[in-house]
Amino acid sequence: MRKLLLSNDDGVHAPGLRALYDALNAHARLRVVAPDRDKSGASNSLTLSRPLALAALDNGFYSVDGTPADCVYLGVNGVWGEKPDLVISGINHGSNLGDDVLYSGTVAAAMEGRNLGMPAIAMSLVGSRHFKTAGRVAASLVGAAGSLSLPPRSLLNVNVPDVPWEELQGFRVTRMGYRGPATQPLEVKDPRGRVRYWIAAAGENADDGPDTDFAAIEAGYVSITPLQTDLTRHAALEGVQGWLDALSRTG
Repeated sequence: MRKLLLSNDDGVHAPGLRALYDALNAHARLRVVAPDRDKSGASNSLTLSRPLALAALDNGFYSVDGTPADCVYLGVNGVWGEKPDLVISGINHGSNLGDDVLYSGTVAAAMEGRNLGMPAIAMSLVGSRHFKTAGRVAASLVGAAGSLSLPPRSLLNVNVPDVPWEELQGFRVTRMGYRGPATQPLEVKDPRGRVRYWIAAAGENADDGPDTDFAAIEAGYVSITPLQTDLTRHAALEGVQGWLDALSRTG
């Protein structure tokens, strides 16, 4: 039976993680290692300033007082003496569409698995009600994962509409859209009168064309976006080299 490592960024007690476990438990041997509290927005950060505490919970899950990437690092690197066949992160409480992937701890957990050599999937529900739908989607993908071939250092980012299973329109392979700039932070005062700031909500969609993850979700489809960890803008290399050459000549 296949061995799966599950993690998330909403915390080890999150309903989405439990729904993912319940959906996959009959199909694989599961190991759950997740943050001991909500770490949404942690992105790919690792805890390097102190040692990490790993705690076994009564339900068989393990919690870590660190980031999602910390959890996957510990889960993959021999805490129990064997590596998983697949890393799945989620089910996130909310979407990870477009630019969200740059900040998402859910995507980062999957990316850490991919960086450590494991195939990886990030699962998100675009809402907070129908986790069973997203769980069934995850089970379907895991069942077919053995025949999936991705380039090195790639992973899948999956977003599921927050509807009953019967209302899903199907599956679409998509590209990332992107959002416009976020609005201004919200200034508030604490009980002592000191000024504090809430980070503002994400900006409005700037690219939600028909082949994007945004458009798929809006139409009721599961969005499946292959992601890569190589952030190089290859099309810009020649232009930057020309700029540098010109700079050298004028210098």
